[in-house]
Formats: sequence, structure tokens, C-alpha cells
Amino acid sequence: MSWKYAKDNARHLAVTLLALLALNGILHGSPEDQDSPAFAINVDSTLVNVPVIVTDSKNRYFPGLHASDFALYENGTPLEIKHFDSVEEPFNVALLLDTSFSARAVIEDIKQAAKDFVKQLRPQDRATIVRFDWEVRTLCPLTDDHKTLENAIKTAAVADQLGTVLRAAVDQVTQQTFKPIKGRKAIVLLTDGKDAGSHVSARSLLASASAGDTLIYSVFYTTGLPQERESNTGRRAVVGPSPDLQQQREKREKEVKARNKDATDFLEKLSESSAGRYYQSDLTNLRKTFERIADELRNQYRLGFYPVDDRIGSTHNIKVEVKRSDLTVSARSIYRLTE
Repeated sequence: MSWKYAKDNARHLAVTLLALLALNGILHGSPEDQDSPAFAINVDSTLVNVPVIVTDSKNRYFPGLHASDFALYENGTPLEIKHFDSVEEPFNVALLLDTSFSARAVIEDIKQAAKDFVKQLRPQDRATIVRFDWEVRTLCPLTDDHKTLENAIKTAAVADQLGTVLRAAVDQVTQQTFKPIKGRKAIVLLTDGKDAGSHVSARSLLASASAGDTLIYSVFYTTGLPQERESNTGRRAVVGPSPDLQQQREKREKEVKARNKDATDFLEKLSESSAGRYYQSDLTNLRKTFERIADELRNQYRLGFYPVDDRIGSTHNIKVEVKRSDLTVSARSIYRLTE
């Protein structure tokens, strides 16, 4: 063997070893190294990403945390955080407007709320407008053009057919519109929460919301309560219903309140399962709420890990903790591996 051949062979071996060491450093770097944006290239088909929102005592987003500030558990077992992202970035949001007949009394409030949210979008953010009643219809695909979005909202009108496919609308957006899109995604659901006619069950939707990476923010509008009749002078008319009519009215009110309670319970579960939030329109300053939601979406943390059990279809409990008692963490508690 010539000296030149041996020298070239040694040089080739050294380069190969350096490349292997560099690759090992990327795949098995410490959590502190994961704060670097370059670490985001370590993405595998089995990597599970968990959107995380951390707030302070005033319910404001808290920035500046590192991977080492978090603890992650799967079924009670500590997991190594293999991907960490805290960089501010644009987001995609779907505004779902309830245009069903049951929401006719609050449709203008819903449309105004949607317009108010559009005002929170920055030039890099994108939104889509989707209406749902007896069917689901996209009024505007994902765009960053505010004028286009506002014009789409204006066209939303109450349907002339009965039916409210709320669950189908959420499922369609998460599974068709958002599933192929990477990055930060959210649904802002403006509704009275009542479903009538969806082919998607509540249980199925809650399960898919838990397994997905789309945050769902629900805003509930109270509907269905009888309104007091007005006289021609604008004053409340004094009506003395018969005992039978009074009893029927009380029965209807009780039924409506029960339906509203069921609706709020479902919307709370839906938002909680996706690590989003639930609001009531009459108890919330929506403009401030939308400002906070937009801020959270741009600045959320994302933790990534490789599951111990990576079988397709397997479901697991996860828990995210932040190592500071003065902060509160919000993250989904279940994930399911899908193809």
C-alpha cells in the first residue's frame, strides 16, 4: 500500500467520523441546544408536536421560556423534549360562523365579532371564512387580504333551511383545510353551540381534536330564550297569560336553558381537548379577547417528542408542566398517532 493511498484513506475516514459525530449531535442534543431555531430541522414522521400556551397571573402570554423550563410526561413517564420552538411566527386561523336558523337573533353579533378578529391579523397571518348551517360552505379560502375577508363575512346570511352541522364544520376544517398545513393553526368558533344533522359524533370530534394540532377557541352566544313583547310605543306590554300558557312558557324556557347548558358543556370540552379556550360572548370583552388569542397564536411554545409506543392508532395521555409556580400552562392532554 502506497503512502499516498494510506493518507487519502485516513483522511476519508476522518471526514466520515466527523459527519457521524455531527449527526449524533443533532439527533441527541441537550434540551438547551434545542432552543436554537436550527434544531427545528429534526422532524420525523413519528415526532409528536404539542402546542403549549403559558400565561402569568394576569392571564397574559408569558414569553422567554426555554426547553429546560418544561417537563413532559407520557402516561406518567418523563419524556425527553426533542424539539422546541418559541419563535414568533405567523398563523392560520379559520373563522367559523354559525348561520343556522337557531342563531338568527345573534347573526349580526357573530359577523361583527368575525370582523373584529380580522383586525387583529398582521400582514403575514392568514384566515379563512367558513359558514355552517344545514351545510358547510367556505366563503373565502385562506388569505392575508383583509378586504377579501371582510367582504366574505358580509355575505354570511341565515339559512332558509333547518339544520346545524357544527361538528361537521369543525371536522372538515381540521381534517381537510388544516391537516396538510404546517405551522400554527386555530379555529375561532362563533356559535350558539347547538348541532342538528352532523354526521360526526361529539365523541369522535373530541377525540380528533385531542389528537390534532389545531387549537379551538369557542365563543358561545345564548339563543332561544323568549323575548318580552314590545308595545307600539316601545314600552313593555303587560300581558297576563292564562295559567296553562304560563306553564307552557316555563316548560319551554326550561328546555331551552337545558339545551344551552348542553351546548356550553360541549364547547368547553371541545376547546379544552384542543388546548384552546372557551368564552361566552355576553361575559367577555371580545375585542380584548381576540387580541389575546392572536398574541397567543403567534407566540405559543411547541414541544416535540418521540412516543414510546409509535403504533398507528394508539392513544396516550400526556402532561406538560412548567417549572415555575407563578405560571400556568395549557396544553392538550391526549394524543393519538395517525398516518
